[in-house]
Amino acid sequence: MATVRSVVPKQMLNPAGGYLTGYSHTLNPYAGCSFACSYCYVRRMPVALFRQEEWGTWVDVKEQAAMQLRRDLAKAKRKGPVTIFMSSATDPYQPEEAKAGVTRSLLEAMRDDPPEFLFVQTRSPLVTRDAELFAAFGERIRVSVTIETDRDDVRRAFSPSAPPIAARLKALRELREAGIPTQAAVSPVLPSTEAFADALAAVTGRVCVDDFFMGDGSGGKRTQALGIRGIFERLNRESWYGRDAYATVLERMRDRFGDSQVFVSQAGFLP
Repeated sequence: MATVRSVVPKQMLNPAGGYLTGYSHTLNPYAGCSFACSYCYVRRMPVALFRQEEWGTWVDVKEQAAMQLRRDLAKAKRKGPVTIFMSSATDPYQPEEAKAGVTRSLLEAMRDDPPEFLFVQTRSPLVTRDAELFAAFGERIRVSVTIETDRDDVRRAFSPSAPPIAARLKALRELREAGIPTQAAVSPVLPSTEAFADALAAVTGRVCVDDFFMGDGSGGKRTQALGIRGIFERLNRESWYGRDAYATVLERMRDRFGDSQVFVSQAGFLP
C-alpha cells in the first residue's frame, strides 16, 4: 500500500526534451507510481533518487491541478502550438486515480481548451473510464496502453503490482470500439509467445516496439543499474536481455500489422 500525500504544484506543464523531443510539454498528474514496475526508468531519475522512500511505496497527488493547468495552457499557447505527453514520470491511471480523479480533471480542462495533440500513456484498464472525454479530442489524441508481453507469468515477474495482461487487452479493445485512436506499446520488450502479435491485432491497429536500450533514455545504463538482467536469468530467458532481442518481436508485429502500423521506440510515441 503506497503512502499518499497531497501537494500543490507550482506548474503542471513542463517543457519536453530528450526522448520526448517532438512534444512541447509533459504532464504528470501524480509524482510517484504505485505500479512499481521493476524496470521503470524513473527509478533512476531525480524524482525518485532524491526521495528517501523506495519507488512504488509513495504517491503525491497534485491538488488544484486542473486550475493550474488552465493557467499553464493559456500561457503556453501564447508562445506557439502545444503538444502534450501524459505522462512521462508516472502512470496517469494508477490506482489512486480511481479515488483522486486528478487525470480526469486535467482531461476536462483540456477538453475546454484543447492542445494541438495529446498522447496518453498508461498500463491501466481504468483508462476506459474516460473514453467519452477522449472522444471529444477527435484526432488530436492517441491512447497508448503498455502491453510488454502476452504471458502473465512474465508480467508478474517484472511488475507484480501492475494490471494483468488480459485486462489491458480488454481495455484496448473497448477504446478502439469507442473510436479512440490507440496503440499497444510493447515497451519494454519482455519474453512473449508467437501468438502475441495476433492477440494485439485483435484489439488495436497500431503497435510500438521498444526495449531497455532504446527506451530508457540512457542507452540501457539505467536499466543495468536496476539489476533487471537478474530477472531474465531467474526466468531462464537471458537471450531476451540483449540489444537485438526486440528484433524477433518486431518482425512478428510487422508480419501481422504491416510496416506502416508498426513503429520502433521514439517514433511510436511522437505526436
